[in-house]
Amino acid sequence: MKFNKQIFTILILSLLVSLAGSGCVSQGEGAEAGNVKEANNSEFSNIMANAVTPWNPEPTEPVIDPTAFVHPQASVIGNVTIGANVMISPMASVRSDEGMPIFVGDNSNIQDGVVLHALETIDEEGEPVEKNLVEVGGEKYAAYVGENVSLAHQSQIHGPAYVGNDTFIGMQALVFKAKVGNNCVLEPKSAAIGVIIPDGRYISAGTVITSQAEADKLPNVTDDYAYRHTNEAVVYVNTHLAEGYNAA
Repeated sequence: MKFNKQIFTILILSLLVSLAGSGCVSQGEGAEAGNVKEANNSEFSNIMANAVTPWNPEPTEPVIDPTAFVHPQASVIGNVTIGANVMISPMASVRSDEGMPIFVGDNSNIQDGVVLHALETIDEEGEPVEKNLVEVGGEKYAAYVGENVSLAHQSQIHGPAYVGNDTFIGMQALVFKAKVGNNCVLEPKSAAIGVIIPDGRYISAGTVITSQAEADKLPNVTDDYAYRHTNEAVVYVNTHLAEGYNAA
């Protein structure tokens, strides 16, 4: 019996080595190297046109300035314009397949886990949904982000929404059905919902602004305000990151 067990063990080990060499053990049936490569070459990409839907029969590819950098783990979908030197970090989603278009201005940054999306802007009869659009310079957008804007980690800009130039949107902050002016600061976990935030104001951490009366009373960003120069530093870092990754 001892001799037979040894022979049985040797036979099993030989069979396993043979199967591993053929690729069957590690990859499974039908998963040889050629098939795996073919499966990974999907038609889908992290930068792609929107799907054809009842409210939008036309697929539109994003327009991305060559100096911008989109990380392979970020996604940019549909009718999106990305300006010069924009840095889009891992797990960010800029998805213009329901509300469109989405615009991001020069030197802005979209950090890890940020979401840019919007409510529908065209109905199934092909008519614009005006209440879900914001007008900037005579053009209409589902969501508009100006120049030198920082969208910090996990923040959300959900259209209809507008964010003015040189504004800092802090970690996990939200802008929804709202307009945020130039040189503003939304501190972490704050929100602007259904309001217009005047230029040069800030919302304290964790504060949710839902009435225009509250928005009009927000404090001014003064020279001694703690986050007065935060956005400048963040823009500096991220524009250089975009340049560096593109040069790599």
